[in-house]
Amino acid sequence: MNINFKTLTLNDIVEMQPYFERCNWRLSDYSAAFKYMWQKHFSLDFAYVADCVVFREYYQGRTYFHFPMELNEGDSERAIDAIEAYCRERNIRIHYTCVPREKMNVMIERYGMEMRVTNHRRWRDYLYNAGDFVNYVGKKFSGQRNHVNKFKKLYPQYRYISLCGDDCARMCEFLKRFESRQLAKGTVMAKEELEGVYALLPHIDDFKLKVGALEIDGQIIALSIGEKCGEQLIIHVEKALTDYEGAYPTMAQEFAKANAVDGIKYINREDDSGDAGLRKSKLQYNPVRLVDKYDIFPRRAIDRVAHIPTYVTERLTIKEITDINSLEFYRLEYDAERNRYWGYDWREHYKGEPNPEYFMQGIREDFANKEEIPMGIFLGKVLIGEVVLHNFGYRNDCEVGVRLLPEYEGGGYAREAVLGAMNYAFFDLNIETVLAKCYKQNLRSRQMLLSAGMRPGGEDETFYYFRKTAAM
Repeated sequence: MNINFKTLTLNDIVEMQPYFERCNWRLSDYSAAFKYMWQKHFSLDFAYVADCVVFREYYQGRTYFHFPMELNEGDSERAIDAIEAYCRERNIRIHYTCVPREKMNVMIERYGMEMRVTNHRRWRDYLYNAGDFVNYVGKKFSGQRNHVNKFKKLYPQYRYISLCGDDCARMCEFLKRFESRQLAKGTVMAKEELEGVYALLPHIDDFKLKVGALEIDGQIIALSIGEKCGEQLIIHVEKALTDYEGAYPTMAQEFAKANAVDGIKYINREDDSGDAGLRKSKLQYNPVRLVDKYDIFPRRAIDRVAHIPTYVTERLTIKEITDINSLEFYRLEYDAERNRYWGYDWREHYKGEPNPEYFMQGIREDFANKEEIPMGIFLGKVLIGEVVLHNFGYRNDCEVGVRLLPEYEGGGYAREAVLGAMNYAFFDLNIETVLAKCYKQNLRSRQMLLSAGMRPGGEDETFYYFRKTAAM
């Protein structure tokens, strides 16, 4: 299943509205306005995969995938299959971000404990009972009630008004007055957030957003913008001029009264981004839950390998290739005939004449980056070839490849090395499936893989494919 990512646009987000409306994960990240506000800063792309929407983002030099948004329960697992295949083909390490608690069972069933999980406090959304904001009832809301009462006493002429896209100019005018306070924080996040709000305003009606404001003497002094997603009302924008004492709790209550209707049970006021003042404020409104957002980094079998192994077969020793063997390895790597069927030719990436150290450095980096386990095939003390476990997947699988110096071909050494590598993969790395492929012209390699017990797994215009499990 191919994935074709493309840049997210306004029209795309509008078309995705059914997905956002069905998404009931209590996370602000899975909402139309959030995606639009932050798409530029997180370099968001998207693709439709297996009847799901998959978002891909680039953040601080790393690629992340959001959990697939689905219309039908279970479609997301087929989309994750496609994400894994996409990453494997491109040698991309999978990172998932913003995985909701409701979908962690899918991750655990798929990856078990072979994953690193983080759940940063600064990114958790604050979730509240909608009724609490409507009424501010009880001792725990006495502070909010006092502020609201004081605001009403100081500004009896205030009005709560609902706005729409036609009021964009008025909202921009308010933001200009608010801006100096926001930018005084001096943080990149504050600046980016304000840019996102300005970008959102012309599309209020496109995203079916709810907008409310407090008005005093014809001027807006507080503004809220929210979006209904499932049973929650997500507050994307909540801003007030602090010169008007009590404006924030009054704005929050009036907005809830007007919009926490028609089945809305919760109000989501998004995260605090690690801002101490914002955190204190959000906690004072007594959230019922801080909504977890999990980042997941699945591990593959190779990620547990600290050192290149050493093991012995009937005639061979399989072990690390060291500088002592650099001349033999140079001859193996340099040989155009070996490269023709290896699938990689250094000449495509290196101009000029390489020295032995170039090739040695290459296999060291490949192992350090956990791209492959390169192992030398030794007959006595002589390096005669290389066997490699590579292309490790996220479902306990990997691929095996082998090549020999020409004078050692035909003696069964390749078969013996492959059998030894598969034995190590199955019983030391707990791999479930070992894969292999060979060019269709390379009939000798095809026969060797079959004689090593691998089963045919299909073919295309270029390759024959093979697979083997420990039970075969």
